[in-house]
Amino acid sequence: MPRERLSVVVTRRLPEAVETRLSELFDVRLRDDDTPMTREELVEAVQTADVLVPTLTDTIDASLITRAGDKLKLIANYGAGVDHIDVATARQRGVLVSNTPGVLTDDTADMTMALILAVTRRIPEGMAVMQGGDWQGWAPTALLGGRASGRRLGILGMGRIGQAVARRAAAFGMQIHYHNRRRLRPEVEDALEATWWESLDQMVARMDVISINCPSTPSTFHLMNARRLKLMKRDAVIVNTSRGEVIDENALTRMIRAGEIAGAGLDVYEHGTNVNPRLRQLPNVVLLPHMGSATLEGRIEMGEKVIINIKTFEDGHRPPDQVVPSML
Repeated sequence: MPRERLSVVVTRRLPEAVETRLSELFDVRLRDDDTPMTREELVEAVQTADVLVPTLTDTIDASLITRAGDKLKLIANYGAGVDHIDVATARQRGVLVSNTPGVLTDDTADMTMALILAVTRRIPEGMAVMQGGDWQGWAPTALLGGRASGRRLGILGMGRIGQAVARRAAAFGMQIHYHNRRRLRPEVEDALEATWWESLDQMVARMDVISINCPSTPSTFHLMNARRLKLMKRDAVIVNTSRGEVIDENALTRMIRAGEIAGAGLDVYEHGTNVNPRLRQLPNVVLLPHMGSATLEGRIEMGEKVIINIKTFEDGHRPPDQVVPSML
C-alpha cells in the first residue's frame, strides 16, 4: 500500500517551478494570492499540516507553536534567517526547523555592491534629473560622487555574504577591513587581503564605507546605535542588506539630515515596511524594497532546498539544513 503523502502548507506564493514540484511530491496547499497569511490562517495551518513552509513575513512565535496540532513535525522555512521563528519552543514541542542557507550569498553580495556604487556615485540622483526632464547637459561639477577604488570598506559580519562582498569590493580596488565575532583563519584572511579589527568602534571611525552583513540576534540589535554612528566620518556612507534592526534607523536619519553621515543604501528596515518618512525624503539615501535576494535563480534554489529538507524528513532522516537553538 502506498504511503500517505505529507500534508504541506505554504504560506506565500513561490516561483511556479517550486510550487509544481511541491505538488508532485506532497499533499500541498498553496496560496491563491501573494499576501501573508492572517494569524487565524496560520493557526489553522499549524493545526492541520505535517509541514509548514513559512517565509520571513510570518511570525511563528511561541504562542502559535503551542497551538499546533500533534501532526506538525517540521517547519521548513523558505529563507535563511529564522529570527521570525521561535526555534527553542519548536524544539521543546518536538517540531524540527530547517532553513535554506548559502543559496542567496551571491545575490545579496551583488546587491550590496550595487548599493555602494549607487550611493557613492549618486546614481538615483542622476536618474531623478533625467526622469524629471531637468538635464541641461554635461557640466564639470555636476553630481560629483566618489570613486570606489582606494576606499576603505568596513564589513560588519564576515560570514558567507560578507566574504562574497569582500571579493567583489576588492575587484573594484577597495581596501577590505572587517569586524567579526571570530577572526577568520589566516589563509582565508590572506586570500581576501582583509584586515581584522577587534574593536568595532575603531574600525567604524576609520572607514569610508560600512557594510552591514551580520544576522539579527539580541547582541546585534542596534549594534550601529547613535553613539557608534557618531563615530563615522562625515564623508562616509553605510549600506545594509542584512537586517534592519542592526541600525538605529531614527539616529541614522537624524545624522544624515544633519550632514554627519554622507549617505546610506538600505534594503532592510528596522520596522519592516514602516520606513521612517524623513528617510524617504533624503536625496543621498538609496532605499530598496528588500530586493537583496530577488533573483529567479535564487528563489528557485531556495525552493529546492525546502523540498530536499521535507523529502529527507519524510524518509526518516534529519533534514540537512536543520536549525537548532545553539546555532543562533
